[in-house]
Amino acid sequence: MKSDESVSTRDFDYLIVGGGAAGLSLAYHISQEPRLAGKRVLLLEPEAKDQNDRTWSFWTDTPMLFDGIVAHEWTQLAFRSPGFEQVFPLKRHRYKMIRGLDFYRFVRAALAARPEQFTLMQATVDTLANTAQGVLATGSAGTHTARYAFDSRPPQLEPQPQKYRYLLQHFVGWEVETEKDVFDPETQEFMDFRREQHHEARFIYVLPFSKRRALVEYTLFSAQVLPQAEYEHAMRTYLEQLGVTDFRIEAVEIGAIPMTDHPMPASAGPNIINLGTRAGRAKPSTGYAFKRIQEHSARLVAALAATGQPPRNLTGDRWQFGMFDALLLDIMQRRGETTRDIFTELFRHNPVERIFDFLDERTSALANLQVMNSVTPWPFLRSIGHVLRGRPGQRKA
Repeated sequence: MKSDESVSTRDFDYLIVGGGAAGLSLAYHISQEPRLAGKRVLLLEPEAKDQNDRTWSFWTDTPMLFDGIVAHEWTQLAFRSPGFEQVFPLKRHRYKMIRGLDFYRFVRAALAARPEQFTLMQATVDTLANTAQGVLATGSAGTHTARYAFDSRPPQLEPQPQKYRYLLQHFVGWEVETEKDVFDPETQEFMDFRREQHHEARFIYVLPFSKRRALVEYTLFSAQVLPQAEYEHAMRTYLEQLGVTDFRIEAVEIGAIPMTDHPMPASAGPNIINLGTRAGRAKPSTGYAFKRIQEHSARLVAALAATGQPPRNLTGDRWQFGMFDALLLDIMQRRGETTRDIFTELFRHNPVERIFDFLDERTSALANLQVMNSVTPWPFLRSIGHVLRGRPGQRKA
């Protein structure tokens, strides 16, 4: 993998803007496709990516390209809310976690093994434009041309709150080490809603790595982040309820993921394809993105290998799931505390495999109907009216 400044005027087949989850995933998928071995790829990323700046969690029922760097996987999932608690053995699926630094190192090593194909430069891109021959990129490393560009920079949205919904999935997490056995390393705590909701959706999320070590996060779906002390109080209270008063904080994770039904275009002209959050790969109603990014990368690479061009339908998204996301966002915006009741009904009345398939947008029309019939209809009926009228619902005092 080359990284010298002499490439600043070279022409490439593919230009990847951004070396985070989306950009590196696409690069790795390209590296694994023999039919694209002759394609020259330039990846531009402004940061060194030498820190464990995040983790990605996901469920899957099929092998993935990154299974070798999965830090932990869970065979059971727990859902908890007032009046309903259950631990679900996972049948087809496993819940998995990958650490960011492991991912960065793994992909960069794979690209470095193909120096004639991949060039990596630490640089910013200021402008990216379609041309008659492809794309033209300008930035801190000069000018570059390519046949296609894949842009994973964060989207710059102009909010239209009178038309769309804008929330955040925000969280603070502690990776803790306790002095006694307290966690079940086989059971992931998916959502623990057993606390005051404060007119929002609030829950504890836990990834236990051993009986004494776990990532404990306080997660909210709402419009505004909280003062740091509020997240910390919630996590400390949760640990105290487990009987834990003596623990060490080994790492801290902080994040805020946009959750919106604002349209995220899959492309910016004929030769610029969007990736990651910029292409709407963070699911609007849950914030999960990693597996959706892998599916998008696989779709793009399969078409490039077969036809030399990206697929006509860049994402393969099905419109009805966009509607489902908009409905849930509308409910969260109007009455966030209702989210707890909706997820409680989902887990009470559906196999967890059906819920996962639904959130993966893989379910049939019949299964979609089964899911929708399992929850109280009134909140959704109100939100259908808001979505169809193009006027987001607002909370009433």
